[in-house]
Amino acid sequence: MQPKAQLLGLPSYEPGKPIEEVKNELGLEEIVKLASNENPFGASEKAVEAIQKAAMNTAVYPDGYARELRQVVASSLAVDEDQLIFGNGSDEVIQFLCRTFLEKGTNTVTAHPTFSQYKLNATIEGADIREVPLKKGVHDLDAMLEAIDEQTKIVWVCNPNNPTGTYVDEEDFIRFLDQVPPHVIVVSDEAYYEYVTAEDYPQTIPLIERYKQLIVLRTFSKAYGLAALRVGFGVANKQLISYLQPVRPPFNNVSFGQIAAKEAWLDQDFIQRCLEKNNQGMKQFKDFCEKHQLNYYPSQTNFLLIEVNQIGDEVFQALLKEGFIVRSGNPLGFSQAIRVTIGKEEDNKRLFTAMEKVLSLPSLSPNA
Repeated sequence: MQPKAQLLGLPSYEPGKPIEEVKNELGLEEIVKLASNENPFGASEKAVEAIQKAAMNTAVYPDGYARELRQVVASSLAVDEDQLIFGNGSDEVIQFLCRTFLEKGTNTVTAHPTFSQYKLNATIEGADIREVPLKKGVHDLDAMLEAIDEQTKIVWVCNPNNPTGTYVDEEDFIRFLDQVPPHVIVVSDEAYYEYVTAEDYPQTIPLIERYKQLIVLRTFSKAYGLAALRVGFGVANKQLISYLQPVRPPFNNVSFGQIAAKEAWLDQDFIQRCLEKNNQGMKQFKDFCEKHQLNYYPSQTNFLLIEVNQIGDEVFQALLKEGFIVRSGNPLGFSQAIRVTIGKEEDNKRLFTAMEKVLSLPSLSPNA
């Protein structure tokens, strides 16, 4: 047996330990997870009720077209239904794009650091990956343009970017689109779209008609609180979507996910309440960082990348012993940082107390 050559040595995704297992190992009564940018306020009650009603109907395959969900999303975004493709999370739509357009002899352009799934899926397809360093935490669009050639098939713009939370503004993004060759697909990955407050953030859906190679990705895993149900989607012109459809597996969105996503989408009052609480929590974090002279990247998301002036892995481990799971910045490309999800008000306060304790520990390695 011999797998594809590009798979040899490629690391597999390693999920974190279940919270109950961590609690037992550390002898803690409570663990607060602030590592995966989930919505700490859960999901809309309407979505939860819809799942409960559907719980008795598990013997029937899901709607392979996600018709009801498709109708409400298309109507809300003012696009045609066949301009949408739904995935098992927006991660799967990324996989669709790579499987459809990338192969050996082609290349793709990404920022660095950015969301890891662009590089992973491109590697699996045998394509070359051209990584362009961020500029002050933001995509360097001019340098990304320079990296494009005749073999470039896809350019990824994670906006806002994960892990920095920074964003490309509308003026820069449109100027970028005007210069990208027509044979190159531009992916605007907007997983944190609902959290954005910047007035100059690009509204990309209306741009699809003008820029035929643009595809916009959104997800129900973040603000909508449906990470466990894995629903995401792409929006593009009909021809681009039609190219992706053959690689989409049948029934890739389970019934519970479709039903819950539809109700969650319709409950925008819940999303607005979550956004307000996130803004309040973000202010808590920024006030804490300024009080302790900790630098951070300005974020348009529900997380903050904080430079802790200590080795990120060590801070992560120390906070874990205090009952908090955050994300070390080391595997994300920021060795002296941690990435923290904005939590509930009281959890944030408790985290700050733990951080004050941890960052004063003499056992931690200081910034070299």
